[in-house]
Amino acid sequence: MKRFLGFITKEFYHILRDKRSMFILFGMPIAQIMLFGFAITNEINNVNIAIFDQSKDTETQKIIAKIDASKYFNIEQEITNEAQIENSFKKGKIKAVLVFEKDFIKKIQSQKQAKVQVITDATDPNIANTITNYVNAIMQNYIQEINGANQHKYQIQTQTQLYYNPELKSVFTFVPGVMTIILMLVSAMMTSISITREKELGTMEVLLVSPLKPFQVIIGKVFPYIFLSIINATVIVLLGFFVFKMPMQGSLILLALESILFIISALSLGIFISTVSNSQQTAMMISLFGLMLPVIILSGFIFPISSMPLPMQIISNIIPAKWFIIIVKAIMLKGVSLNSIWKETLILVGMTVFFITLSIKKYKIRLE
Repeated sequence: MKRFLGFITKEFYHILRDKRSMFILFGMPIAQIMLFGFAITNEINNVNIAIFDQSKDTETQKIIAKIDASKYFNIEQEITNEAQIENSFKKGKIKAVLVFEKDFIKKIQSQKQAKVQVITDATDPNIANTITNYVNAIMQNYIQEINGANQHKYQIQTQTQLYYNPELKSVFTFVPGVMTIILMLVSAMMTSISITREKELGTMEVLLVSPLKPFQVIIGKVFPYIFLSIINATVIVLLGFFVFKMPMQGSLILLALESILFIISALSLGIFISTVSNSQQTAMMISLFGLMLPVIILSGFIFPISSMPLPMQIISNIIPAKWFIIIVKAIMLKGVSLNSIWKETLILVGMTVFFITLSIKKYKIRLE
């Protein structure tokens, strides 16, 4: 029993001395609880919308003020003509446009009813549905206020128009998200495990003393994963197109180039994880808990980022998957060109350069 207690004591000392183990044991669960608690929500808040007010009378201004005062919407811009609607959607600045018909107040007074059109970006069907329901609720509340004891009951009819995904097929959202997660899984996680496996087996040092230069060893280790990731991306796009009837509005060449950029970005992140990990278990834990779950939660794949608290929105900007999902949806569903996604592309390029530079600095040609 003394030997057993001594062994237990030794294990406690071993764990307490290992900062990475302590971080995984205590830091990761706290981080995951915070992520799940704040990020997972079916509500929407502070969604950017645009207003196309063709009437510009007192009634429309009251409705716009009521919408702007709600916590659900943020009026990003005012549109002056129909041509601006699609341009705003393609730029990704807004999720919905509210169109007030001409002579709104006259129709309310003479015909006792007027119409408001709600145009939503349905690349995310759940958000589009929720936006429509919230607008309808605000309109109904406004109608109740203006009617009151009025004998002549007014009505405001809302008409819905869905852009890019009129049938509200959820698969149009999941294909880009699944593509992003699989590419991140194969590229980052498997690369980090592959290199740390060599360290554990003692064969990494053999490779380092070979005639091959260190960067050649690294490239040789990660090149198969580039190839496998490209195959995975191709299979997912083909399945989405032929099985799920997902549209391809944009350029296939642009999509391929953006996918390769994201793969290289994920690989550079995997290489960085391998440089700070001495075992497969450590690399797996960092990749799984520190990378995969934030990718799922904070990329906007399942939960709208605009509904998260401001600190979570800021943190989401350092997740490469967030920018890649925006790019994939924009190319496949909206048919945009590089002019509309240059910012997201530049961010991915910057992240790739950053992780490669960091990996080179952390990389050691001798193993301890």
